Amino acid sequence: MQLARKGSALVFEPDDNAASADIARDDADLVDEAKHNPNAFAALYERYRQAIYVYCFRRLGTPESADDATSTIFMKAFAALPRFRSDRARSGFTFRSWLFSIAHNVVIDAWRRDRHHVSLDGAREELLAPHLVDSSGSPEEVALGAEEARRVIALLAQLPERQRAGVELRLAGLSTSEVAHTLGMSIPATKSMQFRAYRTLRDLLHSHPQAITREIPR
Repeated sequence: MQLARKGSALVFEPDDNAASADIARDDADLVDEAKHNPNAFAALYERYRQAIYVYCFRRLGTPESADDATSTIFMKAFAALPRFRSDRARSGFTFRSWLFSIAHNVVIDAWRRDRHHVSLDGAREELLAPHLVDSSGSPEEVALGAEEARRVIALLAQLPERQRAGVELRLAGLSTSEVAHTLGMSIPATKSMQFRAYRTLRDLLHSHPQAITREIPR
């Protein structure tokens, strides 16, 4: 089960293991190509740029810090790509989880360097929301998306840090096994953490039903 966005709605849905496997295979092909032709790394950059930026934005709170972190993440990934070796025997070890492992470490370093980042509530919701919405829709869709983003941010801010990191990685599209690899946890421990996080979010949503536009399945 994972927390996901469906249009302007926030829902819980099961892992799509088949889709994750397809993405992992496609990424592996792009990685092989980029190892022989560095210009081909652009395809991987375009595939994950937005997801990495939004993850950094949620974690750090300002466009400037998210931009800096995103640039650092992709520079590190590009430099380390020749040493990347996919390992299908290691559940969750994919290019995507490897890239988000870099992102996780860069964000932690950035947060420790700059203790003057924006707080996790209040004005931060107003600051973050417009940057988490697809601006290609109609004005009504953009407005609804921004409101939903503010609600998601407010909910996530109430989770313990480790649980919040896990949920935000799921929002970025990672599977449970990929989250486990990214955070350096076992899969059972990750599932337990997710269960606790979703239970907390479910309780919060029951207390504040306006924070969601669809019923969460039990």
